[in-house]
Order: sequence, then C-alpha cells, then structure tokens
Amino acid sequence: MKGVLFDVDGTLVDSNYVHVLAWWQAFRQAGLDVPMAAIHRCVGMGGGRLIEELLDDGRDRSGDEQIKAAHGAVFSTYWPALRRFDGARELVDHTAAEGLAVVLASSAEETELAVLRRVIDADGSITAATSSADADNSKPAPDILQAALDSAGLRAEDAVFVGDAVWDIHAAGELGIPCIGLESGGTPADVLTQAGAAEVYRNPQDLLEHFSESALGRLLRS
Repeated sequence: MKGVLFDVDGTLVDSNYVHVLAWWQAFRQAGLDVPMAAIHRCVGMGGGRLIEELLDDGRDRSGDEQIKAAHGAVFSTYWPALRRFDGARELVDHTAAEGLAVVLASSAEETELAVLRRVIDADGSITAATSSADADNSKPAPDILQAALDSAGLRAEDAVFVGDAVWDIHAAGELGIPCIGLESGGTPADVLTQAGAAEVYRNPQDLLEHFSESALGRLLRS
C-alpha cells in the first residue's frame, strides 16, 4: 500500500494565522509580550515545544499549561469561522480516488481534530487520522508522522507528506519521507525549499492541478 500524509492546519485548513492570534492572546493573558512574527515562525510545533522555543529558558514553567489552555480556549472561539483552502477537499478526494491511502497527520487535540475534519468535509476519502494523543513528542520530532504511518499500515518509503511549515519538512526528513511544501500556511517557497522540501506549490489547488507531475504522481507510478 502507498499513501499520502497530510498536515492539516495551514495545509488543508486556513488556520495558521488564527493560531498566531490565539497564542499571542494567551501570552498576553500571562503577562508576556511575544511578537506575532516570532509566533508564526513556530506554528506547526506542538504547544509545549512552541512555548519552549519562544520563552526564556530560565523562566518559571508553572504557567505553561495555563498558556496552552488559554490558546486552546481562544482558538476554539474561531472554530465556526474556519474554512478549508480552495482545492483542499478535492485534493484529498482525488488522492484517494487514485488509490492512495489518505492519512491526516495532525497533532491537534481530539475535539479540535473533529472540527477540522468537518471543515475539510472529505471523511469518505480519509483512511486514518492522528491527534496529539498519538505522539509523545511534537514536530519537528517525527513521532506524529510515525503514528500516521502505523495507523494506515504504511512504510516510510511508500509515503509522501504534504505540509506547510519547516517543522513538517524536518519531521518528514527524520523518517526519510519526501515532503511537498505548500505556501498556504504563510511560509515562502524559498524557506520551504531550504528546509528540504522536495517541491513547493502555492496551495492545495495548485498541487491538485499539478498532481500527475508532482511527488504524488511519482509515488503512484513507482
């Protein structure tokens, strides 16, 4: 079996900047002023790792869980406004119709993942999906991708990962999985390429239109 692992936030769903705003507000509630640009560069990491990356090593960590909870609470207020990117549902459906397993490699909480799946609206084409409960360590560690492979009975050499952040590319590289980068999450093509993306497309619609010549098409023919 061959398959495609899809990141969700910023890749299929237009939510990265909502996460930035939610983290910014969570930090402000904790009395911390963290620039939005710095937060955006860390979106794609798990919450705990993002906090570690953005705050001083010598800080009092007793408030970290409260910051994570505040982020989740703020982000949840935007759930009704979330939208999938143009071509996201069609890309997932086309991938499955071509005979490739589709796995959502998400590290969102279970309740949040359920919301994201409703936004994508392609459950009939999805073979499996992961959540934060499936990995001990978040990206750029490869744990969530290994869990995604295991959930669908896939081998790394028979998979391609589609993501929008450098952390997606680094995680895929740890397992030797080619990663297609999408600019839809706000990271430019040159940064994704320098991080090791096999190729870069603007958004899901662009990848769908170039499916046959992309790494997804090559996976099918291999």
